[in-house]
Parts: sequence; structure tokens; C-alpha cells
Amino acid sequence: MKQVYLNGEFLPPDQARVSVFDRGFVFGDGVYEVLPAFGGRLFRLPHHLARLAASLAAIRLPNPHTAAEWNAIFTRLMAEHGAQDQSIYLQVTRGPAPRDHAFPAQVTPTVFAYAQLLKYPPAEQLTQGVAAITTEDIRWRRCDIKAIALLANAMLRQEAIEQGAVEAILVREGVVTEGAASNIFIVTHNRLITAPKGPFILPGITRDLVVEIANANNITCDERPISLETFKSADEVWLTSSTKEILPITRIDGRLVGNGKPGPMHARMFALYKEYKQAFIAGQAH
Repeated sequence: MKQVYLNGEFLPPDQARVSVFDRGFVFGDGVYEVLPAFGGRLFRLPHHLARLAASLAAIRLPNPHTAAEWNAIFTRLMAEHGAQDQSIYLQVTRGPAPRDHAFPAQVTPTVFAYAQLLKYPPAEQLTQGVAAITTEDIRWRRCDIKAIALLANAMLRQEAIEQGAVEAILVREGVVTEGAASNIFIVTHNRLITAPKGPFILPGITRDLVVEIANANNITCDERPISLETFKSADEVWLTSSTKEILPITRIDGRLVGNGKPGPMHARMFALYKEYKQAFIAGQAH
């Protein structure tokens, strides 16, 4: 990585400096986005910017840039990697201020972004699936905000890693919410089910795309709460995210999901997703 963006400047990473009094550092007071780019095009940019705007509004922080300005920043960062598949990481904090829980009267937000090549899951994870664990959802009650304060998520993911799993699937009062860093879908009786949007899940961009693709291809998709009992009896389980795309989960808490192999619905949906991606790269989808 040759350059990052920080507060209006493009500069080498080792020259980027942020105040130790930045509220993002002191309080985790900020939000972030991760935007994939395929074939030199930012994927579903309006959707990501809408989610960014919603997160900023939720924490009462004005959006520091227009859509056109964000696009210009991201485009310049992407130039280093050309048309290779990559992702933009963007973080906006409330900026530096004397340490006080109350918001400062004058705010100068810190805006930081960089591009890096996308690292896709290994091929065998698609063909064999991955392991996950279930665990209590210990996070706060505004998971719909894409906040940088991710200590609970990190702790939950680490718990999964230490048990030889890829993801932690979170359960709140007997209902499956989402993964520590992903949304969750199940397939039961040829129906696709995912948790409805609300304060306990992040409105994932890939999640929404899967729902759109399902609806466009006559695949029944319900957005409704998933009880732990229903979840444990599912024929298929997937996780979705911008970087992992649609990944089958074939083992949960040491037990096989279905027959322990990625199912036919995943094969169909992943093929439709790849078809959509190719159309997007060719400029035929948005």
C-alpha cells in the first residue's frame, strides 16, 4: 500500500498521524464502511453510502463529504491496484477533543480510508464449507450502527477461532441474530430465511443483495426471526459479507449441518451471485 487518505490528504501510511485525543481512539466514537470493488468499479456504492449516512446520523455526526466527493476519494485510492478486486476501508470519527463523555461543541471529524486487495476465502471453504459456533450475543442494542467499537465482536470471533471455527453465530434470547462479522441465512424446506432488519443486526449490503436475487429468481425468502430450534434443524446455513460473499457453514458446535456438505440452494444462489457480479463488471448491473 503506497498511500492512504487522511483528512484531505493522500500520503504514505507511515506519514499518517492521528491525535492521541481522537475520540475514535479514546471512546471508539465513530463509524466505518468496507466497500468492495470489482473490475475497477465500486460495488453497490449508493447502498454503502446510504448505510454510512444512516450510521453517521444515528451517532449525530454530520457527513463530512458528498457522494461525489466520497467517490473521488475512493477512486484515487483504487488507482494503485487498477482493475484488480479490492476493498476500501473507511472510518469517520468525531475527531480530537479533550476527554469528556459529552460530545464536543465544535467537531472536526477524522476521516481515514485506504484500499487493499481483496482476499477471498480459500476454494476449499466453498466446496467443503466452514465451521461455526453458537454463542450468546453480548453486544449492545444498536447493532444496526456500523460502529468502530467492535470489542464484543472481536471477543466473540476469537472464541470461535480458538474452537477451530471461522465464525461465531450470535443468539439473543433464543433467537439467532447474525454472525460476529456477517449476516446469517438458513435454508429449510427449500425456503431461504434471514433475520429481519432492526437494531440487533447490521443491514448487510451482501445480505440485501441475496434477498434481491432470491426475489428476482422465484426463490422464497422470508425475513423473519430465526429461533435457535429452527436454526439447529436447518438444511443449510450460510454466512454473507462483502469480503466473504456467500459462504456455506457445514458444521456448527461440532455437529453437521444437513449432510455436512454445501447444499443445492447454496450452489444455485452462489451461481446467481457470480452472474450478477459479472454483469456488474460489464456495466450491465448496478
